[in-house]
Amino acid sequence: MLASVTDWATISSLATAAGTLVLALATFASVRSANRAARAAEQSLLVGLRPVLMPSRWQDPGEKIGFMDEHWVKVTGGHGLAEVTDEAIYLAIALRNVGSGLAVLHGWFFYPERLLGDIGHADPQAFRRLSRDLYVPAGDLGFWQGTFRDSSEPGFAEARDAIKNGDSVTVDLLYGDHEGGQRVISRFSLIPREDDSWLVTVSRHWNLDRTDPR
Repeated sequence: MLASVTDWATISSLATAAGTLVLALATFASVRSANRAARAAEQSLLVGLRPVLMPSRWQDPGEKIGFMDEHWVKVTGGHGLAEVTDEAIYLAIALRNVGSGLAVLHGWFFYPERLLGDIGHADPQAFRRLSRDLYVPAGDLGFWQGTFRDSSEPGFAEARDAIKNGDSVTVDLLYGDHEGGQRVISRFSLIPREDDSWLVTVSRHWNLDRTDPR
């Protein structure tokens, strides 16, 4: 009789342990599934906020752009501006946001040549900040503008000479979503044409806050 009691106690303990293990496995699977669902929901939300800037299309309406010194220009679709005057160097690009989120422009970096191939971008801390906030709505048009005003500042002479010589130049734009995240650097080239206009192309996009697709 004692042996029988002992066997039932052992069986009961084993059943309890098995039940606990099954419950633990079910809890683990449930938590893992919930985490996957949360990550998927977060990813879906971020995609919905993500901007991607490209040159506007040639058939898009032009952008009227005003600078701080009341200098006004109009940039047609798919084009940009690189203009040298006695007072300043004016730069602009007509943009289209092909992403699903509002683009907030943060800064820019200028190169007095057209960069081709696998050439990396500058440190984001070295980008010039915009003097005012510029936004490009999702699926809509907008623009970027920048100026060199001090002839003694680094890059002024190189930018002036390149534009006056009719050389292609490069502008890297730093921007992100309206929450301040998902920062991207997009590389644009301004290519001079015979009619004194500047054609715009884009060649690279770098993700700063998430993994690059390549």
